[in-house]
Amino acid sequence: MKTLIKKAVWLAAAMVILMTALPVQAQKDDDSLYRDLGGLEVLTKVVDDTLALALADVRIKDTFKDTDMKRLAKLITEQFCELSGGPCKYSGDPMKEVHQGLALNNMQFNALVEDLQAAMDKANIPSRTQNKLLALLAPMQRTVVSK
Repeated sequence: MKTLIKKAVWLAAAMVILMTALPVQAQKDDDSLYRDLGGLEVLTKVVDDTLALALADVRIKDTFKDTDMKRLAKLITEQFCELSGGPCKYSGDPMKEVHQGLALNNMQFNALVEDLQAAMDKANIPSRTQNKLLALLAPMQRTVVSK
């Protein structure tokens, strides 16, 4: 009897693990947001425009003074591509490590988001699609903002 109960518990646990893992894999295989954003070409342009706006934005331009902007653009493009279901793989360091010691605040985080939204508007990305990407990026606020 104990063996039968153990097998039933094991089977139930395996089913729960399988059922929770399947949606994650399905989500990773879903490239619809990537396609809705316009693919790698549009994402690259959006990132380039976002960083150009950020460098002109008096609220945040100083945070980029010692930054290799070409490398940053490459990494952000990879990150957006991967997050949206595209074929890219983010090759940068974890967000917490990258932003450690920068003492970024919510105003700076929000300023960059505004610059990103302006760049997506310029690329004629619909608001609904923009919001889907922003929803994926929003949790990073807790990791990036330290003040």
